[in-house]
Amino acid sequence: MMLAAALSTQFFWITSRAAGTVALVLASASVGVGLAISERFGRARGGDLRVTHEALSLAALAALAVHALSLLLDAYFHPTVADLLIPFHMDYKEPYMALGIISGWLMVIFGLSYYVRDRIGMNRWKVLHRLTALAWILGVVHTLGEGSDAGAPWFLAIVAIAVVPAALLLIARLLTTRPPSAPSATGARTLS
Repeated sequence: MMLAAALSTQFFWITSRAAGTVALVLASASVGVGLAISERFGRARGGDLRVTHEALSLAALAALAVHALSLLLDAYFHPTVADLLIPFHMDYKEPYMALGIISGWLMVIFGLSYYVRDRIGMNRWKVLHRLTALAWILGVVHTLGEGSDAGAPWFLAIVAIAVVPAALLLIARLLTTRPPSAPSATGARTLS
């Protein structure tokens, strides 16, 4: 009977924690796969990882929704809808709460921008989509700063396993990206 009482008061808190962890793992995997695709690793063996990237992204967004919605039903936390949707609205573990909200919104906007890329233009979409890495980094900071399990060794191991590969791919991408070069003198037209 005590287990049922404890579960009823903590069920939504535990659900939110679990969904937040799942969202971080899925988002990290999606970022890693996306970076692998952009670096052409995704086509090295003849496979196309775009479907996997899309599935991971949508699953991360679903887990993110469960993470936030379950907090609304938590008997201890008692946030309002505005507390969960508006950064800095609720004064709870700031700035980490706000970073999580900002990250969530950016993940939704950047992730779903894929479905309107024809309307906004492919070049604009590519620039927008690259910013997903920033949203992911904000989510990692939110997780490590606010998560109730953030200091637990088991949780840090999960975060490291999920985040480090994607972080290394992102660092490699940033180090190998060359800025656009100016037209060379040999390619310039001369007036004579």
